[in-house]
Amino acid sequence: MNDHFLRNRPFAELSLGDSASLVRSVGQDDIDLFAAVSGDVNPSHLDVTFAASHCFGHIVAHGMWPATLISGVLGTKLPGPGTVYLGQELSFLKPVSLGDTITATVTVKEKRAGNTVLLDTRCTNQRGETVLSGTATVTAPDSLIECPTTALPEVSLRRHDRYEAFVKEARSRPPIRAAIVHPCSTAAILGAIEVRDEGLLEPILIGPEARIRAAAEAAQVSLESLIIENTPHSHAAAARAVELAAKGEVATLVKGSLHTDELLSAVLAQGSGLRTERRLSHVYVMDIPAYPKPLVVTDAAINIQPTLDHKRDICQNAIDLLRLLGKEEVLVAILAAVETVNSKMPSTLDAAALTAMSCRGQITGAIVDGPLAFDNAIDVNAAQTKGIVSKVAGRADILLVPDLEAGNMLAKQLIYFGAAKAAGLVLGARVPIVLTSRADPLSARIASAALAKLVAERKAAA
Repeated sequence: MNDHFLRNRPFAELSLGDSASLVRSVGQDDIDLFAAVSGDVNPSHLDVTFAASHCFGHIVAHGMWPATLISGVLGTKLPGPGTVYLGQELSFLKPVSLGDTITATVTVKEKRAGNTVLLDTRCTNQRGETVLSGTATVTAPDSLIECPTTALPEVSLRRHDRYEAFVKEARSRPPIRAAIVHPCSTAAILGAIEVRDEGLLEPILIGPEARIRAAAEAAQVSLESLIIENTPHSHAAAARAVELAAKGEVATLVKGSLHTDELLSAVLAQGSGLRTERRLSHVYVMDIPAYPKPLVVTDAAINIQPTLDHKRDICQNAIDLLRLLGKEEVLVAILAAVETVNSKMPSTLDAAALTAMSCRGQITGAIVDGPLAFDNAIDVNAAQTKGIVSKVAGRADILLVPDLEAGNMLAKQLIYFGAAKAAGLVLGARVPIVLTSRADPLSARIASAALAKLVAERKAAA
């Protein structure tokens, strides 16, 4: 039989001493996938720093990982399809390390009534050392089975590590004071507690105190040691938060359970002290497993149909963010449906104008190019296929979208189809503003707070 077919060994064909083997090498993906499937997140298997200080001195595979290879041999080779696993005795003799090549071997050692078979089970590494041994008890099939081999599903790990550098840096410094505006829901309260416990922000809770305490009780968290600024309603909470920020008593604003427009209206009010010459804009700083670096999508939350002048500010806000984060060469792709200028498509005209404005110094700190379609903005091969010669094409750090609808749909497609994590900030005011959603995972909320902290500190130091 070839590798495309499985053939079992019925009970009557089995003889003492019959054996079969399977060979696999253990890589990081094997360990990560086993942790994901089993839920075993023991740091000895996943945390390099932790593992270095414990008994083996390095990352080791889960003990049951080689045992699964035994199951593979029994189910596919000996006895093969139709085998029913009844029991397994195991002794774990040596650790399995990254890079080890494991040979799992099963050998028939006893046949009993009722098609019961006992098999010696053993796993050895590339040095011939036995890492695992034991005895399997199975019911062998009583008839021949031949069947095509089922193709293994394509599995890819969705790794999220694009935020690690700036989150680690933000954690390394003392927390900054943050106004949590109207945290009158369990999600908002828990968000404040999370970023405090991460050492990122020192929250001041602003809103109706009774409602804040009720939300904390519902969330089953203590507000001990947290400052509460009592206000009668959400409008007053937004106004008070803006006042504290204008006085320099808080370094960032964090949206609680009030509407975004309500908070931003207070920021933009005449005399608020937080307005600048720039238009406010929103950035999603996205950690996308399929993209090799953080990717900024702007604006997907505030500016509905931005004009050319608005887009200039939206672009500059995003550039300034990445420059504050230490990125020296910032590449901005101005998105449209096509990569050529078309008089019937206003987005392509704006893209061309923004590219020219960058060349004339009206947008600074980045290389700006457009119009670029999404594919050739983020994929080098797509850009080369279209014959596009550009430093930006295929390597963009920032995607500036034509309007809010396009940006919102793009961001959500990346989140839901591309498994992206998205940290959100509002820029263009004198302090960064964190906008979070109840649907955001903890990692995204932490990343948003870390970004706000770094931006606030570096703007203050500039």
